Amino acid sequence: MLIEILQDQKFERDSYLSNTYIPRDSLKKAKKNLTNKLIKIITGPRRAGKSVFAIEILKDTNFGYVNFDDERLLNVDNDELIKTIHEVYGDINFLLFDEIQNLAKWELFVNRLHRLGYNIFLTGSNSKLLSSEMATHLTGRYVPINIYTFSFNEFLKANNIEISGLKLSTTEKGKILNQLSEYQTIGGYPEVVLEKVDYKNYLNVLFDSIILKDIVKRYNVKYTQNLYTIAKLLASNYASEFSYNKLKNFSEIGSVHTIKNYVSYLEEAYLFFYVNRFSFKPKEQLKYPSKIYLYDTGMASALSLSFSKDLGKLMENRVAIELKRQQKEFYYYKDPDNIDVDFVIKENNEVCELMQVSYDINNEKTKEREIKSLMKSAEKLNVKNLSIITWDYESVENIDNLEIKFVPLWKWLFLLQFNL
Repeated sequence: MLIEILQDQKFERDSYLSNTYIPRDSLKKAKKNLTNKLIKIITGPRRAGKSVFAIEILKDTNFGYVNFDDERLLNVDNDELIKTIHEVYGDINFLLFDEIQNLAKWELFVNRLHRLGYNIFLTGSNSKLLSSEMATHLTGRYVPINIYTFSFNEFLKANNIEISGLKLSTTEKGKILNQLSEYQTIGGYPEVVLEKVDYKNYLNVLFDSIILKDIVKRYNVKYTQNLYTIAKLLASNYASEFSYNKLKNFSEIGSVHTIKNYVSYLEEAYLFFYVNRFSFKPKEQLKYPSKIYLYDTGMASALSLSFSKDLGKLMENRVAIELKRQQKEFYYYKDPDNIDVDFVIKENNEVCELMQVSYDINNEKTKEREIKSLMKSAEKLNVKNLSIITWDYESVENIDNLEIKFVPLWKWLFLLQFNL
């Protein structure tokens, strides 16, 4: 019976409410949306903490909770559902619907409830499905909130470490770099960080679950192994350019159209995201390969076929994740002479910063190469704000009337929390 399902889920909700959690960096800002009448839509990877985040916002209210990641609710009658929610929770105005994308025509149902005056929170693990339906039916009536895996600041909190400021002793810096190295390797999935589980096993199982549950089932993918092949190829080549034709050549899939679909599904399921090559002409961006990144560096470590970690690529992937978390508009840059820059950042339709990422900047040849690429690109793109994210090197250097900031990754990550 439906009432038994919702009572089971109320027990689940109440157990969430009785626990304490690592406060997310964006929680205070999100709580400001509690009483406005817009629909709050929380999206992000599976197991990244979306449900807990929503419950933390709502914990001082009496709210109804329905988790649509429950196969018993696949064919639920919407009117019966609302009646039963009130039967279980009484007189409520707040509703939290978990993994809403699993409910057929959810957007129409939610729209109706919104018109009736309910204050609605939704979570979802499919970016494109949600965005397309929001754009069609909920235009101007919702607030998007993105929740990714733990930031470095949240990772440190989970390990009871606090950075009190930017001036650290040698010992403090060593401990922070140790934590950063661990963070780069295992990533920020809450259960990995808090429960100290084997990250490779956990993330491989999660990866398989997302492939099967959020892609194969949803899109009726017939050739599951081909999808896995594409996913593994991308995972082993993170922070690198990719093209559909190249993926076609390295797989047994004969159709570029099919590969495009597979890559799109993987992106929608919050496993990968891609970054376009910068051009002043937006149409030209489509002619060039994109760069692929994973939503979590732990996934990069766990899924990569390589036996050794590429520390520079892990750093680059981490920077890409954080730029995306900050909702920055960013690209990579490469000119015909193969002079390249990892990140071109735009604000208000203007290029405002060029950023390189380099682990081994203490190597003189590496440093010269990174500076050369940055300065040549700065001249072509007419940009003066230049930075190189390093592992531990910090400096400000003036070269040919251009100032280049060398910023350690830990410090760059720490400063980001103040923008959330």
